[in-house]
Amino acid sequence: MRTFEFTVPTRVLLGKEAEDQVAEYISLYGSRVLVHFGGSHVLNSGLLAKIERLLEASGIYYEELGGVKPNPRLSLVKEGIMKCREHKLDFILAIGGASVIDSAKAIGIGVPYDGDVWDFYEGKAEIKESLPVGVVLTVAGAGSEAAEGAVITNEEGWMKRSVGSYFMRPKFALLNPLLTCSLSAYQTACGVSDTLSHIMEYYFTAETHTEVSDRMCEGVMNALIHNGRLAVRSPDNYDARAEVMWAAVIAQMGFLNCGRNGQWAAHEIEHEISAVYDVPHGAGMSVVFPAWMEHVKDELPERFSEFAKRVWNINEGESYGGREAVIEQGIEAYRNYLRELGLPLTFGDLGISGNRIEEMAAKAAGTRTLGSSPKLDQDDVIQILYACQ
Repeated sequence: MRTFEFTVPTRVLLGKEAEDQVAEYISLYGSRVLVHFGGSHVLNSGLLAKIERLLEASGIYYEELGGVKPNPRLSLVKEGIMKCREHKLDFILAIGGASVIDSAKAIGIGVPYDGDVWDFYEGKAEIKESLPVGVVLTVAGAGSEAAEGAVITNEEGWMKRSVGSYFMRPKFALLNPLLTCSLSAYQTACGVSDTLSHIMEYYFTAETHTEVSDRMCEGVMNALIHNGRLAVRSPDNYDARAEVMWAAVIAQMGFLNCGRNGQWAAHEIEHEISAVYDVPHGAGMSVVFPAWMEHVKDELPERFSEFAKRVWNINEGESYGGREAVIEQGIEAYRNYLRELGLPLTFGDLGISGNRIEEMAAKAAGTRTLGSSPKLDQDDVIQILYACQ
């Protein structure tokens, strides 16, 4: 087990009408707010109007910035930075899912910085401060409401990059599972896929003596698999929605990764797919992760064997072919679950051609390796992407 330090600075309130506390929570950190959101959902549902009434009743000044798209764009981040400076805003409230939250975080680190906010994403500058960010969550899955990272797409070259810092973790996250009941089955499934992929990035480590976090990862995966299935089948199931929401937060709070070194190669590969083809991240992960598994399984046989047995209940004694057969059955059980949720498993399922494999591989790993153990180079990424076809 590696040496680690663990802190959770995000205050989480999960329950019905959690968003009613938004003004009280904001008042602890600021009084002039950028209300950041996507589009029609928060408008048509009345949620935006409700939040703004609560702010007005508490005397909190606000400016709106909508228009966040899936795979949030750098251009809107820069617009938000200018708006915060112009109106001397001191807090950012994200109303939405991961795209809105990530955009809000990027605005937060950009406001006090004299240079181009993209400098952080290129490793040219160190994050030293940020405007505080709070969240009213409407889409569960990514866990950005409790995470320190933010992924942004630069339209110049369509580069999708992530950056993370303690300063970027939201101050609070208000989670009302009822706000997610209007999501389609496909949106819900994409969120489940995203959360599951986060946990698996931690789980497939080469670190040893990580039994506590191993069992925690497996337990959260088992609960998520069960409740994700229920939420997709029965969208108004409050308890299933709540479990999925909480699993997403747990997956990104950081304690599942304590004492271990996660992988994240599959995520880096998928970022290039969604940057080029603008597909939902959770759907992209359902294509990439099984292909990544097949590529690296021989490097981590014990870990993949445990995954099959403890997460998918593959009984080694009943399998022919020994551990290799167990591993294959575990990967296939994962694929079958994704298929059951109605998620894509190939580029064709995703509705894209996959004709820019070399370009995506070069962007992902042309100047670096991906993952922790094994480390993947550009040729590895090309093989994984071809396996996605």
